[in-house]
Amino acid sequence: MANIHVNIAGIQLKNPVLTASGTFGYGTEFADLVNLADIGAIIVKGTTLHPREGNDYPRMAETPSGMLNCVGLQNKGVDYFCSHIYPVVKDIPTHVLVNVSGSSPEDYAECAARIGELEGIPAIELNISCPNVKQGGMAFGVTTEGAQSVVRAVRQAYHKPIIVKLSPNVTNIADIALAVQDAGADAVSCINTLMGMAIDIEHRRPVLSIATGGLSGPCIKPVALRCVWQVARAVSIPVIGLGGITSATDAIEFLLAGATAIQIGTANFLDPAISVKIAQGISDWLDQHGCTSVQEIIGQIIRN
Repeated sequence: MANIHVNIAGIQLKNPVLTASGTFGYGTEFADLVNLADIGAIIVKGTTLHPREGNDYPRMAETPSGMLNCVGLQNKGVDYFCSHIYPVVKDIPTHVLVNVSGSSPEDYAECAARIGELEGIPAIELNISCPNVKQGGMAFGVTTEGAQSVVRAVRQAYHKPIIVKLSPNVTNIADIALAVQDAGADAVSCINTLMGMAIDIEHRRPVLSIATGGLSGPCIKPVALRCVWQVARAVSIPVIGLGGITSATDAIEFLLAGATAIQIGTANFLDPAISVKIAQGISDWLDQHGCTSVQEIIGQIIRN
């Protein structure tokens, strides 16, 4: 069998498949549906310094080949995570990472610092790109200066690997990737959701409570793949690809485009075991094509 281990900023993963923040809860919710030990890593739902109630309902809407959401980072805050969630997730038999968001660089840094005290959390993913909140995330992620301000603040307060999740709602995502690399990021993940909207024509109003939300699912895969390809050619740190991945074929496309690992998001709602199936599918494909390691295909797209 091919070796499908990958390394992200010094963290050795048993396979290149991670679950995306916000789509897999804290992992424990899926324990009866899938063997968590077979997942490369679990990224838990977004965590903020202070508790957040999230946006009003409705905050989810189905779209052709995807979905919109404006959940708004609902969570009970980092202190609750440390005292109530961490004691449970630390025993999950795979890596557990925490997605961190905030409304100021100082918020990000303080939240990251508290998570940094937890021995069983080897890294964080900074959400500077979430389009679901009225302030904070998106404002930082769409400019090089804003993105760097968050990463620099967190880098001073947090001493483990930092993965920065990039927004596709920018003119040139490679510029943002280079900026966060220069500010101290150890890896980047791309892409977060695209900004979208749905309208109820009978009531002549937006379907979502705050009008707009994040578009995810298979419909965004071509955009995500293009972004990963551009970012991987621009930076020297690992790239984690996500956006519309629903099969091993999709995942292999991202690996060929330059991703070291991938994340599964919306597909978790359709099949709770999809991450394990995709990891096995990658392994099978490598065996069928005579590859001894997944490293042989990362970034190995043949240019026209």
